[in-house]
Amino acid sequence: MKPFSAPLDDILFSLEHVAGASVLPHWDRDLAAEIGAHFAAFAEGQLAPLNEPGDRQGCRLENGRVRMPDGFATTYAAYAEQGWPGLTVPEAFGGQGLDATVLAITSEIFSGANHSLQMVTGLVPGAVSTLLDFGTEDQQARYLPEFASGAALATMCLTEPEAGSDLSRIRCRAEPAGAIWAITGEKIFISGGDQDLSEKILHLVLARTSDDGLKGLSLFLCPGTLGDGSRNQVSVTRIEDKMGLHASPTCQLSFEAAEAELVGEEGAGLKAMFTIMNHARVDVALQGIAHAARAGDIARSYAAERVQGRGADGAAATLDGHADVRRMLDEIDTLALGGRALAHLTLVTIEEGKDPALAEFLKPVAKVYCTEAGMRATELGMQVLGGYGYLKEYHLEQAYRDARITSIYEGANGIHERAVATRLLSADAGRAFTTFLKRTCSGPDREHLRLVDLLRGWEAARDQVLAGDHPAALAHAFMKVTCDTLLPILWARMAETADHHPDPARIRRLAEKVLAPKGVLSAV
Repeated sequence: MKPFSAPLDDILFSLEHVAGASVLPHWDRDLAAEIGAHFAAFAEGQLAPLNEPGDRQGCRLENGRVRMPDGFATTYAAYAEQGWPGLTVPEAFGGQGLDATVLAITSEIFSGANHSLQMVTGLVPGAVSTLLDFGTEDQQARYLPEFASGAALATMCLTEPEAGSDLSRIRCRAEPAGAIWAITGEKIFISGGDQDLSEKILHLVLARTSDDGLKGLSLFLCPGTLGDGSRNQVSVTRIEDKMGLHASPTCQLSFEAAEAELVGEEGAGLKAMFTIMNHARVDVALQGIAHAARAGDIARSYAAERVQGRGADGAAATLDGHADVRRMLDEIDTLALGGRALAHLTLVTIEEGKDPALAEFLKPVAKVYCTEAGMRATELGMQVLGGYGYLKEYHLEQAYRDARITSIYEGANGIHERAVATRLLSADAGRAFTTFLKRTCSGPDREHLRLVDLLRGWEAARDQVLAGDHPAALAHAFMKVTCDTLLPILWARMAETADHHPDPARIRRLAEKVLAPKGVLSAV
């Protein structure tokens, strides 16, 4: 198997020159590159080597506690020692106070190197943001330093056996118990619900404080270990046996009058929880791209070395000398580069804060496109390798298994598609996206790029959805039209800024294929 290599040049090009991170007051390209290089070295040297053995060994439940695969605890200790958990924690609480763009660099690299371990650690930034936005000063003082040091990891406890995406069906209850609250109920599909990496686990739990539908939900912080060192009444009833992410313990948790404290206002839990969910959805988009980029790296390396058949000149040829293999390699590369640009555009729009309605529209689009790209790219990578792609030793079958969950968790893709068609399109978010498309597609310098035609097609599809009696029935098709409109815009940006990439010829060649007029054949 080809060793993991972080695609740092592609990431930096996408953030700065395609997504426009330079508009952000806190963007520092040199600092971002330096941090990215340090984390890439850590990922390549320590995270990636555990990925395959961790998948084989998996997690196990012993005496009610989760045991992670061999080597994971040691590597997490090194991760914490180097200060990576505190990347976005404010300096006042022991962190480095960096922004989400730098986190996006390390997060994608982490997912490409070891998605399972990234899942266990990756909810900390969202938990930090939630406490900064909704926690009391006392809660921030007590918990944020533990996140910064790596002493604590976080979970997000929403889903229940009878309440998946329909949060109004949540039955887990919280009752006042003096100065604290007591939570009773079950939660399922909890990533990192228990583990032996960090000293503490802090569960963010959505629980019912009244029977008033969604307004009856409140957010709580429930520590796995109490102040006196004893275990809280939170127990693992099982670890799910999953298709992929074997080294990430997905747990069923039982809360039996577990001690907890309210985060934010009673009855405003959904608003608070969306802070961590919004972080998670952008993070999941980057997970999809991480798998796409890794699949491309493996497939290109293999295809360049594997001799198979003969070329047009009759001489022995490597796989990448065959047109169909080049077609697949180009599609993988296009998926990774385009999806990353979309995820980064979404992130920069969020961080800039000038157009929150546009950010609201872009988030579900990025989540859908990037996770679908990860699945498609790993599938294509397996096809490039042929029979060897089906074997465990080349990693792609694991990447295919690990990537598959990204279109399901943090809101199944169909739910995001429906949200765009039934709610966002007719609101400020839809109008903001229309304005964005008009602004980016206009101008005489872009007429040859067929962007204006794409805009007209999208507007016709938008009008059809808005005029229809059943917009949900058109949601999937409309999401495809939206992605097919937005991605060429991003590729036009890549073509225009290609000279800033270390391999501008690669960027321009792929952009020409994407931007070719519809119906025109493009040679591979």
